[in-house]
Amino acid sequence: MKMCGWIGLQIQRVNQHLQSLLEECEACLHPADRPFVQILAAPLANDLGLDGVCILQTRPITLLIDVGRVLPQDWLAMVAHEYAHAVVGSPGHDIGFQQTLTHLCLGLGLLSPPTGRSSESLASWPPCQPQLHPTAFWLGKTPLPHR
Repeated sequence: MKMCGWIGLQIQRVNQHLQSLLEECEACLHPADRPFVQILAAPLANDLGLDGVCILQTRPITLLIDVGRVLPQDWLAMVAHEYAHAVVGSPGHDIGFQQTLTHLCLGLGLLSPPTGRSSESLASWPPCQPQLHPTAFWLGKTPLPHR
């Protein structure tokens, strides 16, 4: 319950920041190729081991990003990864995902995945620095990013 107090006052600002990162990703694609997507910050269960998730079954497609799991400078990388799933329309990390993610990484100035990467290694691409304490952000112990 402690988590609800601070983040309840900040969630709109966090979601606006994520929305601006999503718009950067969308700018890499022709408007006709952009899926209808919404993005939200959400603490995901630590035992899931996920930084984000793309829910393809919703309309709009929903990206949930656990911004507490990685350093703020890597939020764009997380958004790009999940957005690539939305563009491809698949939860997997196949060649279509790799091509889309590579396109986004080039457009965003992120490190592109080397060709021939396994789907297993693409699951954590682009690389992100993990937070030592994933709940610290949600408790207000990590500063909000400036933008």
